[in-house]
Amino acid sequence: MKISVITIAYNSAETIKDTIESVLAQDYSDLEYIIVDGASKDATMDIVKSYGNRISKYVSEKDKGIYDAMNKGISLATGDIIGILNSDDYYADSRVISEIAAKFEESGADGVYADLVYVDRDHSEKVMRKWIAGPYRKGLFKKGWMPPHPTFFVKRSCYIKFGIYSLELRSAADYELMLRFIHKHEIKVAYLPKIITRMRLGGQSNVSLKNRLKANIEDRKAWKMNGLKPSYFTLIRKPLSKLGQFFKAG
Repeated sequence: MKISVITIAYNSAETIKDTIESVLAQDYSDLEYIIVDGASKDATMDIVKSYGNRISKYVSEKDKGIYDAMNKGISLATGDIIGILNSDDYYADSRVISEIAAKFEESGADGVYADLVYVDRDHSEKVMRKWIAGPYRKGLFKKGWMPPHPTFFVKRSCYIKFGIYSLELRSAADYELMLRFIHKHEIKVAYLPKIITRMRLGGQSNVSLKNRLKANIEDRKAWKMNGLKPSYFTLIRKPLSKLGQFFKAG
């Protein structure tokens, strides 16, 4: 089974080398690597081009934001399975893709997700938070649950059948897509109980209370867009569930 990994980037010269190296270090042979850059003004594309044909495809052009870039990557992907790794993040070890592929094979799932750690932006060896997702059970989205998007791999056929990332949302389109795929359309998902992604802190929905409130409004819109109704406490429990990540980091 062929697996495509998509990295989206914009002015990512400080971090993208770690991202690229972590993908190229994978021991899985049938791997397609795609980089979608939003017309960076720094040395991002010089770094990308320095890897030559070790990167399967790349494009650098203006886009409408991170989810538009993800959609471009999906349109370029030819793998049976697609995963997205942002240019601030990197895989934890060289066996990540092999283990993801094995989980797909053994489970017969449409999607596979795992765990991640948030690391200090400037000292990536320092773990700040741990996101241990746990196994999925039907109805967990109503309890504020979601899988870590940077660990989420899904069959390309799901994008074809159920759609791509919505450009109506600025920070919650990843949540909306997983809500749509897993909760609404009930694709079969499997959990790999392993930390596979190291994510630098500073994500769009986490950098301030103001942004967190905006993200909460978008979470509500995600349910409405799909004709779904969350429970009374769903959108309160979702951000509150992240508090436990700080304790798990210790």
